[in-house]
Amino acid sequence: MTNHRDWTGRVFTGASLDGFIARPGGEIDWLTDPAPGPRHASITSSKAALGWETFFPGIDHIVTGRGTYEKVLTFDAWPYGSKRVIVLSATLAAGDSRITIARSVDEALRELAGSGADQVYVDGGKVIQAFLRADLIDEIRASRRENAGRQGEPTANP
Repeated sequence: MTNHRDWTGRVFTGASLDGFIARPGGEIDWLTDPAPGPRHASITSSKAALGWETFFPGIDHIVTGRGTYEKVLTFDAWPYGSKRVIVLSATLAAGDSRITIARSVDEALRELAGSGADQVYVDGGKVIQAFLRADLIDEIRASRRENAGRQGEPTANP
């Protein structure tokens, strides 16, 4: 595998302190509907943190795993619009015209290279880990609940 590329690999995630994005059954309610409790103190800064609303419009390609893709299918609407979506899965059957299936990281890299990718959103715990191992992630944004996991934002198991 080569990591020479013309695109930027970017991650935007909400995760628990122990590194999980979803509960064991894939539920993301802790992100979308947190239990009532104490609130974090507001942080004042001259620089606002970039949230999903500023991150996602700059993305032109998405590489995600099967678990995240299947979770997204339960949302009311397709959250990716017309962005190019590559689902990394060894077992997923073809049939959704909105996605391209890649059976390996190498195949996903060939798809990205052949499609003129510039800003690639890498999502799904296993896919993020695989891209990190291959030195394909340039930026990671971790977000607290207000900026992550809202209905329509893809998240899944690590």
